Amino acid sequence: MPGSLEPWLDEAGFEPADDDGRLLLRRSVDAQGKSRAWINGSAATMTQLREVADHLLDIHGQHAWQSLTRPAAVRALLDAQAGIDPGALAAAWTAWRERLAALQAAQAQADSLDRERERLAWQIGELDKLAPGESEWDELNAEHQRLAHGQSLLDAARAALDALSDGEPSADALTGRAIDALDEVVRYDAALAPVIEVLRSAQAQIEDAAHTLNSRLGRGEPDADRLAALDARLSSWVSLARRYRRPPAQLPALLASWKEELRSLDAAADLAVLTQRAEAAEQAWRTEAERLSALRRKAAPKLASVVTAAMQQLGMAGGRFEVALLAQDEPQSFGLESAEFRVAGHAGSTPRAMDKGASGGELARRARATADSTPRPGDHGASLPGYVELFEAAAHADPQRIAVDSDRPDSAPHLKTVDDLPFWRECFDLPPPGREQPPVCRGR
Repeated sequence: MPGSLEPWLDEAGFEPADDDGRLLLRRSVDAQGKSRAWINGSAATMTQLREVADHLLDIHGQHAWQSLTRPAAVRALLDAQAGIDPGALAAAWTAWRERLAALQAAQAQADSLDRERERLAWQIGELDKLAPGESEWDELNAEHQRLAHGQSLLDAARAALDALSDGEPSADALTGRAIDALDEVVRYDAALAPVIEVLRSAQAQIEDAAHTLNSRLGRGEPDADRLAALDARLSSWVSLARRYRRPPAQLPALLASWKEELRSLDAAADLAVLTQRAEAAEQAWRTEAERLSALRRKAAPKLASVVTAAMQQLGMAGGRFEVALLAQDEPQSFGLESAEFRVAGHAGSTPRAMDKGASGGELARRARATADSTPRPGDHGASLPGYVELFEAAAHADPQRIAVDSDRPDSAPHLKTVDDLPFWRECFDLPPPGREQPPVCRGR
């Protein structure tokens, strides 16, 4: 399986190939014409099958392997020859476009951003006057409840203190009497000793409670001024909460979110900073693009030389292959230039684009020469159709041209018509075990 398929399968969510590198493609078409497809046992779309086919097959013919005329495919072949990984350039391009979009959005929305900033600043100012604390709302309510019921609390504390220690009889005095009574007889029954300990513990707790109640009563009457201040503070909380349609307890979080939003708007509206970021991102992209351009310029003549040599063995003696680098008027995600394959099919002719002025046979052979001479990204020696398949495709597309081409000394002299193809298939294919190649084919 071609190496380029491994990341594609992973990205698309399909199972990887088995240990032997086998890929299972399956398609069924029912009687109603409904089609279904699977890749390694998982359901797949027709689009995904076509993408897989791009990794698996290159068909050479008059109307096939036309990727050699597509700028993206040509550039990919050249980059593979140059050992270029376009990932860094693509990332730099994305970063630049994102920062440029942010700058353009800020420039286009300057008025609306200013209005939004003014609104947020005013709202923040209103809440800053209140300065709500994170847990203040609950604390205010608890204190207000204590002060609002201050007299009731004092009356209850006085009554409890009377029952514990100040009244007659009091719990403290009664507990002391019980302890004294048991102390006189405990020497006769040791089992009473634990009871005495429990009573003494209870008496100690009663004394502690009485001390606490005395301290509480010592504070005097509730502070009316403090209660009024709490009423005013709580009223401010409730008023702002109603205005902004939030529960009062959420006002601190609302203030924090508005301040964060204002900081974001300030950053989005800072045209100087946005411009600086966009320019830095552009420079990073151009630096990487220029590095790739240098590698492409170095690889282009080498690729042209290799393909030109391959053409001489495919019925195009004297032909010439060129890789033209075309500067772009505007920056592109792939760099500063596009690439175009140009071919001169015969000695003395001017190189032209691959699909200009060529017959089906020439197109097929040009494709074969290029494919044989260029690595495919992520691939390691993919199998390609043999010579006979190329001539076969071209002959069916344009039999007359094949006859003309085959008259040249560097072409197969017996390949005059489609009827001659079986003979030449036998010549070019490897013979079965135990069978020699036909004598007429030897030495070719």
